[in-house]
Amino acid sequence: MAGFDDIVKKAFYMGVGFASYAQEKAGTTINELRTQAQKLADEMIERGEISTEEARKFVDELVHQAQQENVQAAKNSQSNQPRRIEIVSEDEDASGQETQAKPNNIDNLKEQVQSLQEELRRLKRE
Repeated sequence: MAGFDDIVKKAFYMGVGFASYAQEKAGTTINELRTQAQKLADEMIERGEISTEEARKFVDELVHQAQQENVQAAKNSQSNQPRRIEIVSEDEDASGQETQAKPNNIDNLKEQVQSLQEELRRLKRE
């Protein structure tokens, strides 16, 4: 079962790593957008096409819109609750009835899943 524990830990840490990377990438993208919008606004000010106040509103509006789209995409891509995973042993038929009982192995797996769920809840609180 040590191999199973390692796989679950690696999957969990990989998910956390992906989330962290996505957050970092989104922040970088928004900063790049702000820089490009500011350059565009500065050029328009030099040409006399817009005033300084209009340029400031333009940049703020673009950044705010990008942030809102980013938040909306994040809400759509993940739910508030973790997805439930059910462990079905090879010894169970389609109806969920055990054909050959291996209660110790199944009970151990269920206990491990429960302890991982509790650890996940504890990590979310921190």
